Amino acid sequence: MTLHSLGIVEAVDTLRIGRTTSESLGNDCLDRIHDLEPAVQAWAYLDEAYVVEQARLCDRVAVRDEAVNELHGIPIGIKDIVDTAGMPTEFGCGVFSGRIPAADAWLIERLKAAGAVIMGKTVTAEMATFAPGPTANPRNTAHTPGGSSSGSAAAVAALMVPGAVGSQTNGSMIRPASFCGVYGFKPTYGLIPRHGVLKQSPFLDQMGVFARSLPDVALLAETLIGSHPDDPVAGILKTRPPLRRVCNEESLPRITFGFARTAAWEQVEYDTRHGLESLVDALGEQAFDVVLPDMFDNVWYWHKLINEADIAAHYGPYFINDMTCISESLRGQIERGREVRAADYIHAMAKREALNSHLDRIFEKCDALITPAAAGEAPEGLEATGSPAFCTTWTLAGAPALSIPLLEGGSGLPIGVQLVGRRYDDARLLRAARWLERAVRA
Repeated sequence: MTLHSLGIVEAVDTLRIGRTTSESLGNDCLDRIHDLEPAVQAWAYLDEAYVVEQARLCDRVAVRDEAVNELHGIPIGIKDIVDTAGMPTEFGCGVFSGRIPAADAWLIERLKAAGAVIMGKTVTAEMATFAPGPTANPRNTAHTPGGSSSGSAAAVAALMVPGAVGSQTNGSMIRPASFCGVYGFKPTYGLIPRHGVLKQSPFLDQMGVFARSLPDVALLAETLIGSHPDDPVAGILKTRPPLRRVCNEESLPRITFGFARTAAWEQVEYDTRHGLESLVDALGEQAFDVVLPDMFDNVWYWHKLINEADIAAHYGPYFINDMTCISESLRGQIERGREVRAADYIHAMAKREALNSHLDRIFEKCDALITPAAAGEAPEGLEATGSPAFCTTWTLAGAPALSIPLLEGGSGLPIGVQLVGRRYDDARLLRAARWLERAVRA
């Protein structure tokens, strides 16, 4: 058995019936990292002794027949913007080299309580923005893995870990999932608390997960959904959505999809255009074209205004004495953000509810929207992470979004299909994804 190739659910089942141990699984993942890390460079920090220590503890707990939690013994990668006690968390920025938090972020506490093995910190673009780290795409190392959650997506795609945590403030989950050919899920804004995570834009920052199947995504995401008093947008839902149950349903209802091209459609490359239109054609009466209201054409302007103002407010003080230590792109964002007027900022933030009012009416007619995850295959070169334009609308709206690796480009690289759901209707989105996946395979 090749342990590192197991998905989360498969690994949980394998451990529970005693066919292997957490230590063996962890060591096999470490061996895989040894083999591929020189080319992929997905990891910002890895403590092999600590991995083995955690895994052995999991095995001792299992032997004593104590309660086994959702992710017992499962290695999980953590984007290097999530505070992890005693472990470097450096935000992909040299200014923070050697920064070691004293306390865990909420989601790290939750992962540990669920029995997960914290594998290490995965590479992020600088301050989770645009300047990429060293990570290459495991599908073709001459191409970008996307960003800013580059290391998390690449580590899952390279079979280094069965699951990983990322974040999205624009397109940092969905785009790398598409480029690397894995599942990337960004739940509704606020469902996963951000306490202890680098604060870039509180109105836009959203946590998410990477895995290699829908059931794996459901298990990892459901485990992380919760509430925290220091994150006022978290905990709106009184109960966690039944993501796992939905993904295990054998009988699924009839599903209907809306096809949303968005105003960025002119940027779509031929392979993506052809693949999506063919998919929608094959769905027949179960899909229809969605024409978004004119106000959706302005989402990129509103998103940029909010994001850059927040970057100036939250990142600017770190670099107030020396802007030469950061990338030109981050300097530009800070400088532009300092010029944003308060009235424009407030006006832009007010658009979220208006956008969702329109989307709510659309979701009365369909279960999910089909839309591009990215323009096409992962671009060649590691100097940039690709355009997030096809994620911006849904990030600003705070809607749940999922990239499924259903298409392939002319170069043989994966292309994700993005599904978008109604806010707080995350389970319905995963049900639609499950139905679509079965239909495509059939």
